[in-house]
Amino acid sequence: MRIDKFLSETGYATRTESKKIAVNGVAIKDTSVHIDPDKDIITFCGEVINYTQFVYIMMNKPDGVISSTDDGNCTTVIELLPERLQKIGLFPCGRLDKNTLGLLILTNNGPLAHNLLSPTKHVEKTYHFRCLNKLSDSDVELLCKGVDIGEKSSTRPAVVNLSSENEGDITVVEGKYHQIKRMFEAIDNKITYLERISFGGINLDITLERGSWRYLTDEETAILENH
Repeated sequence: MRIDKFLSETGYATRTESKKIAVNGVAIKDTSVHIDPDKDIITFCGEVINYTQFVYIMMNKPDGVISSTDDGNCTTVIELLPERLQKIGLFPCGRLDKNTLGLLILTNNGPLAHNLLSPTKHVEKTYHFRCLNKLSDSDVELLCKGVDIGEKSSTRPAVVNLSSENEGDITVVEGKYHQIKRMFEAIDNKITYLERISFGGINLDITLERGSWRYLTDEETAILENH
C-alpha cells in the first residue's frame, strides 16, 4: 500500500504533513513509498497509527443532529467526530430522524451496511418510546400485527413491551421513513419521545453521553459482520 493511500484511509495526515510521518523510525518525504501496514510501524508526530481497513463506531445521537454526512444548515453526526475520523469516509448505517435519539452505527464498510439495511435481512431495531395517548390492548395488538402506514403493504409484525400506559419499547424489522411515528399515527396516537436502544443485536452503551461515541468492541463488530 502506498503511504499516501494509508494516510487517506486513516485520516491522520495530508500530503503537506508527510514530513511528520515515519516508517520504522525513518522519516518519509515521498508519499508514493509503499508500506506493509501489517508489518511496518507507521508513526505520525511520534504516535503509532494502527491500521484497520474498516472502522465501526457507536454513537449516542443527540437531539437536533442530522444522520447524514453533509448538510449545509444543520450539524451532522459526522461533525461530532474528531477531525481525523471525519476524513475517512464514515457514514451512518441506517438513519435516525433529526429528533430521534440514541444508537447510531457509523462505518466505512459499504457492503456490510448495505447487507444490514437490506429489506430481506429483517435486522431488528428496538426503540424506547413515549406517546401522547394511552395505549389500549387493541392498540398494542394492532402494532404487533402490522398497520397501514400508506405503503404497498402493512408494516411487518412488531414486538411491543409497555412500561406504562403510554411508554415502552417497540422492536421492528424494517426501516421505513419515519416508520415508528407513522405506525403510531395509524392508531390515532403521536410519538412524543423516541430513542433507539438496540440495532442488529448491539445495545446502546448506557455509559455514552448524548453526542459521545466509541469504537465497537471486537464482539460487537463480529455481531454485525455475522448478519
